[in-house]
Amino acid sequence: MHRIKFLLVAFILYSTISTAQQSAIYTNDLAKYNKALSLYNSEQYLASQTLFEEVQRESKDNAVKGDCAYYIANAAVRLNQQGADDLMLTFVTEYPTSTKRNSAFLDVASYYFENGKYAYARKWYDRVEEKNLSLGERETYNFNNGYAYFKSNRFDDAKKYFNRVRDSKKYGSQAKYYIGFMAYEGDDYESASELFDQVEAETSGEYNEDLAYFKADLNFKLGKFDEAITEGKSQLPKANPKEKSELNKIIGESYFNKENYAQALPYLKEYKGKRGKWNNTDYYQLGYAYYKQKDYLNAINEFNKIIDGRNSTAQNAYYHLAESYLKLEKKQEALNAFKNASEMNFIDKIKEDSGLNYAKLSYEIGNAYKPTPTVIADYLEEYPKTSAKAELEILLIDSYITSKNYKEAMRLLESKNNTNNNKAYQKVAFLYGLELFNEADYITAKETFQKSLKEPIDPFYITRATYWDAETDFVTNNFEQAIIGYKQFLGFANAATTPEYEDINYNLAYAYFSNKQYEQAATYFENYTKESKEDITRLNDAYLRLGDSKFISSKYWPALEAYNQSIALNNSGQDYATFQKSMSYGFINKNSEKIEGLQSFARKFPTSSYRDDALYELGNIYVSQNKKDQAVSAYNQLISDVPGSSYVSKALLKKALIYDNSNRSDEALTILKQVASDYPGTPEALQAVTTAKLIYIDLGRVNEYGQWVSTLDFIDVEDSELDEASYTQAEKQYLDNNTSQAEKLFQEYLGRYPNGQRALQSHFYLGQIAFAKAQYPKTIPHYQFVLERERNEFTEQALARLGQVFLTQKNYMDATPVLKRLETEADFPQNVIFAQSNLMKSYYEQSNYQEAISYAEKVLTNSKIDNKIKSDAQVVIARSSIQNNNQERAKKAYAEVRKIATGSLAAEALYYDAYFKNSEKRYKDSNTSVQKLAKEYSGYKEYGARGLVLMAKNFYGLGDAYQATYILESVTKNFTDFPDVVEEAKDELIIIKSNESKTNASVEEG
Repeated sequence: MHRIKFLLVAFILYSTISTAQQSAIYTNDLAKYNKALSLYNSEQYLASQTLFEEVQRESKDNAVKGDCAYYIANAAVRLNQQGADDLMLTFVTEYPTSTKRNSAFLDVASYYFENGKYAYARKWYDRVEEKNLSLGERETYNFNNGYAYFKSNRFDDAKKYFNRVRDSKKYGSQAKYYIGFMAYEGDDYESASELFDQVEAETSGEYNEDLAYFKADLNFKLGKFDEAITEGKSQLPKANPKEKSELNKIIGESYFNKENYAQALPYLKEYKGKRGKWNNTDYYQLGYAYYKQKDYLNAINEFNKIIDGRNSTAQNAYYHLAESYLKLEKKQEALNAFKNASEMNFIDKIKEDSGLNYAKLSYEIGNAYKPTPTVIADYLEEYPKTSAKAELEILLIDSYITSKNYKEAMRLLESKNNTNNNKAYQKVAFLYGLELFNEADYITAKETFQKSLKEPIDPFYITRATYWDAETDFVTNNFEQAIIGYKQFLGFANAATTPEYEDINYNLAYAYFSNKQYEQAATYFENYTKESKEDITRLNDAYLRLGDSKFISSKYWPALEAYNQSIALNNSGQDYATFQKSMSYGFINKNSEKIEGLQSFARKFPTSSYRDDALYELGNIYVSQNKKDQAVSAYNQLISDVPGSSYVSKALLKKALIYDNSNRSDEALTILKQVASDYPGTPEALQAVTTAKLIYIDLGRVNEYGQWVSTLDFIDVEDSELDEASYTQAEKQYLDNNTSQAEKLFQEYLGRYPNGQRALQSHFYLGQIAFAKAQYPKTIPHYQFVLERERNEFTEQALARLGQVFLTQKNYMDATPVLKRLETEADFPQNVIFAQSNLMKSYYEQSNYQEAISYAEKVLTNSKIDNKIKSDAQVVIARSSIQNNNQERAKKAYAEVRKIATGSLAAEALYYDAYFKNSEKRYKDSNTSVQKLAKEYSGYKEYGARGLVLMAKNFYGLGDAYQATYILESVTKNFTDFPDVVEEAKDELIIIKSNESKTNASVEEG
């Protein structure tokens, strides 16, 4: 509402106090009364009231008493005394014949009116008997009553009284002014204009200053923009600051409505708002004027202040805001604004066009709110006759791939069941299968690759899907099918054009190797070594496996050559290659070279897991050469240097046999008893008992043997043959893959011989059977039985499997000691990697972040780990560093994750990239990362939602309140599956709206 300067004509209403009445009461003998009257007329109301009360008590004259009561009540009104109204009513009641009775109500009403107490004035005017008023009094009564109602915003009552005096010479112009103003406020601009013209004509400039503003505004509201401009400009120089603001607004809006935006701009900018605040319409007009001048930056600065807009003006503003963003290549901002405009239903054309632009931009830059294919499909469904249909259908198909939201794309394609999309389905199924494979969901991955292969349209994806289908067979130990798949891949004419081709010989070789077809494996390993030179780690591994394939095939010279090639690369696995090289020498009768290699092994590789193998083999070759002392020395070194080795019990046996053959039978018996005692139930313990028996017989000390063997709880001399027979039948069923029968027989064996000769093996195989059936709780007591015995041939595998069981159950507390033991006792490098990688995860899950980081660093030092484990390690470092509030460390770790991760880990890393940039107030760079997250990883909804909250913070940091609030409101509506994210968005929204409400009247405080 425009500011109104109300004019109140000062009405001099007073009661003429006659001092010349002819009555006796006014004679000089009533000096006290006259003194009181004089005091009253001098406005000394309290003193006069006191004197009138004395006169009233002393006087016998009723007329005098009545006059005193009148003045006492009037003084009380003017002194604002409690009960003043009652005094006046008492006067009227007790002195009904007083000449002052009617003027009493009028006097009190006039007093209140003069002092701006219009509600009080109306109460007393209601008591006045209008018929007893003179013509002049009646005009005053009507005008004052109208004005009192006017000031109380009771315009209908005010008009009734003002209309009675609109022709009055004294009050007519004022009455018309107020009637005109009420017409103006009631949007009756024609009547208001007519009345204001009359007032202007009847007065001599008294109202011209106020009327000039009203006339300018009325002309504007009547669509007379030229007149409004002329009138407004004429008043600007003499207007006060508040009126100047309003006049600038009228002139600016008039030019705006005439589409003269260049001239509108300076006036619109000078507007100061209502009580210092603009509203959304104000921002829209200034923004649109800038937009029409192609000043898009300033247009954006005004449009994006429009917050909480819910009308056609806001929809129009958001549409032009989006176009302004596009002009400045700010596509993410444009996408949000088009989305907002497309969700409003005020202007159909803008809704449709905004939706089209929203769909196209979603395809171009990605969409964190919903998958791009869904956006495009929804638009086509809502506007099936759109002229852009053909273009959008092409984008729809391609968006399935570019969005990388393959799971949702599969769902959409399968729900559409449209043969036109078969080619897209083939590609999406392949890419989704690849994603599942990288996330180790091999079963679903294989199903998805098969779906791709059922749409054999594009040869490129037929070939690639065939390869990865074979890969899933390989990783699930279906080696024969993997070989078939790999060879089928090689048979495609376009195989060499695919990115998978460079690894095919290596993978096919491993499939043959894993399937124990070593001749074929060697062929493909050799092919790989001839072709590939870039990946040194993999090339080295290929030489090692080539050597193994030749070695197992008894082709020791070629094996030697392969191991030498590995050693020459100076990569990991040199200890293994050196050991195998030494072993190969032994098979080609070059025992001196074998001995030399084994002797130097411990010096070259003091921490190698093959050190015990080398010492054991060294002892064996000395035995074969009858070098007993050297053999014993090698065995002793093994026993002392690697006491936890599974070869210790074997070395002790060998040593005992040497002593027995050297006529040191008692020493041999001591060692054999040690083996039986330290390794009960193992094959070595059983062999030790058998060997000891023979020695005792040779020595003629059979009774002594009987006494000793009776102390062993794992063997019964009388039942030993039944024990062995019972176990053997169970083992046969197990080896024949009749697991149900084997399980039953092993349980029967343990029931009969709980500490039998083969209790260890039986428990281990029962654990394996239960593990294969995923009956994980059943495996635990069996593996624990194995692990409670001295280290044996099953220890390492039992540790690995029990660790796996606890991890599957998410029992990280029990998994930790098992994995730590596996780490220190494992002979196979892959088990060390397994232990360390899962220890880092277990410590993280137990909130032991320092240990988690420590193990992650151990994992990363291993050159043989694949990218998945590397990214897991970096993620553990990053997440643990976040928990430890080490932002810099976390930032570096996530940067490493981004280089190698795929799927959800890649999305997480990209989110944190945006997060750290936001923390550094690099708002634009942070938004770039969020945009990439939306485009490439839209399938990971939680990170998408978190990314949007970051984007909102970035925009607010850049001064774009519209983008910030719109994004946050969208998060609260669209991501209810993530309550913590929604809560964060709401909190941020409250802060922003509270700030913006200080300058924008259209925004409610948060």
